[in-house]
Amino acid sequence: MMERDFIFGIRAVIEAIDSNKTINKLLIQKGLNNELMRELSTKIGPIRHLVQYVPLQKLNSISRKNHQGVIAFISPIEYLDIEEIITRVYEEGETPLLLMLDRITDVRNFGAIARTAECMGVHAIITPAKGAAMANGDAVKTSAGALTRIPVCRERFLDRTLETLQQHGIKSVACTEKTEKTLKEGLLTGPLCIVMGSEEDGVSEGLLKLCDDKLKIPMSGTIASLNVSVACGMILYEASQQRTA
Repeated sequence: MMERDFIFGIRAVIEAIDSNKTINKLLIQKGLNNELMRELSTKIGPIRHLVQYVPLQKLNSISRKNHQGVIAFISPIEYLDIEEIITRVYEEGETPLLLMLDRITDVRNFGAIARTAECMGVHAIITPAKGAAMANGDAVKTSAGALTRIPVCRERFLDRTLETLQQHGIKSVACTEKTEKTLKEGLLTGPLCIVMGSEEDGVSEGLLKLCDDKLKIPMSGTIASLNVSVACGMILYEASQQRTA
């Protein structure tokens, strides 16, 4: 982890929150209770879902400096509101193309996906607030800077976000092996959100049930699955071809 991705010390974190710095994750030592910590506790309401209470050893493994039991990971990008993006895309007369990443945890995969998404004209990437790769310096580097150009939206509940997209007339399509329907058989034109699943078990069952369609990438080899960033590139290319035909 590159040191520029995090700050440490209670006062430094309080100042970061007060100055509206975008925080990816906030680690606080378990059982920490002092005057400064109580002041910090009054500040973390809006980002409480990003807080993790961890043992001292975890914090020491990240930094041996005087962290005072608090380390905050700072995002190099600003997260945007998905509904504002949808409104802007429609107002500009464009057809929304969104990409939802369900629990993709590898930073390099995240960066590679962002690079492909930017090249393929994706209007925004949607990620969960917890349980996913952070948009840190490593991710930005792997994306060749694409993460500073393409809007990223961090949502607490992806299922509710999918429902919001559907209310805006945006069709959701999951890329999954749990279907017989292939990319060529799917319709990837019109307002669209492509849902990609985690490296371990793909799109979660809850999201699969909400998606309007499910498509798989046909394969003839003996290896059972593709790297998620490669699979994402393939379905985005198919969507691009259909949308420009």
